[in-house]
Amino acid sequence: MPRWAPQARDRLRDAALELFLAHGFDNVTVTQITERAGLTRRTFSRYFTDKRDVLFAGSEQLPAVLAAAVARADPDLTPFTALLTALAKAGDLVADEHAAQRRAIVQASPELQERGLSKFAAVTSALAAALEQRGTEAATAALLAPVGTAILRAAFDRWAEQPERASLADQIHETAAELAASMQPAAPPPGQHSRPAAARAT
Repeated sequence: MPRWAPQARDRLRDAALELFLAHGFDNVTVTQITERAGLTRRTFSRYFTDKRDVLFAGSEQLPAVLAAAVARADPDLTPFTALLTALAKAGDLVADEHAAQRRAIVQASPELQERGLSKFAAVTSALAAALEQRGTEAATAALLAPVGTAILRAAFDRWAEQPERASLADQIHETAAELAASMQPAAPPPGQHSRPAAARAT
């Protein structure tokens, strides 16, 4: 076996995804992954700390990337618009060709779901801090950051189910628009008009 194996990282990742999808994450070992890839455990250790890292490698960059995108957004934008702009520009970091496969594997494993929650908690903290650095009040930043994270997660799920329908950036904007529309007050039935509060009190 040569000391240098071409595309070793990709071969290990592809082998792991195939095995996870076929047998379930909990039922696959690192040895099985390396055997499927035709590589050694030592090679595996060069690229991944453990088999979970195959699915989450690179995700540690997401909070910093999103925070930097918030910081670069036009200073004239409102905090929420700046947040959406950052999500749309940086969200492609999680939208690669294997995203749908990773999502299916994570959804089938409570252990991986817990890891995913920790990842998104870090994203929320980074977004809140970035908004504050733009001058947003701390209370407002603390309110908007988890909303931004929820939009990103929902948009990613939609994109992963139908990646050919729209880009992740488009899904982010669509999801945000749906959220905004759902928060609009309902119009009164025809023929009925709301009265001023003072009139209702008399």
